[in-house]
Amino acid sequence: MNVVQRVEHWGDTHHPAWIDALRIMLGITLFLKGVSFISDTGHLTNLVGGTRFDLIPMFLIHYVAFAHLVGGLLIAMGCLTRLSVLIQLPILIGAVFFVNVTRGFSALNSELWLSVVVLLLLLVFLVLGSGRFSVDEYMRKHDH
Repeated sequence: MNVVQRVEHWGDTHHPAWIDALRIMLGITLFLKGVSFISDTGHLTNLVGGTRFDLIPMFLIHYVAFAHLVGGLLIAMGCLTRLSVLIQLPILIGAVFFVNVTRGFSALNSELWLSVVVLLLLLVFLVLGSGRFSVDEYMRKHDH
């Protein structure tokens, strides 16, 4: 058994039910953040650093919004959870270390603290997986 399979096995066997509620809240939070990015694309454009039509900022804007919308839903449902978390990780690492940290480490910088908490939770669910109350678990038990 390789390292990835051992981590998946450990995560699947050490997963209390209350963690599923935390996973669902994380997914909803990411989804709502995606909705806010879609509703205010100007804010997301400023965060990414693109003020004119450049290929990389436009790609990043669409990637962040799509990943938060779809990834948030998938994490909330517990469907392809580890893959969805992996897709979210570059966004949150960028948010913590490049976007929000420039505003300082004050208690008033709520975006930084939200990004740090979400990043930590993503790392937790990368190890733990989706849990008992998830589409992944349903598919694993009802595989024909």
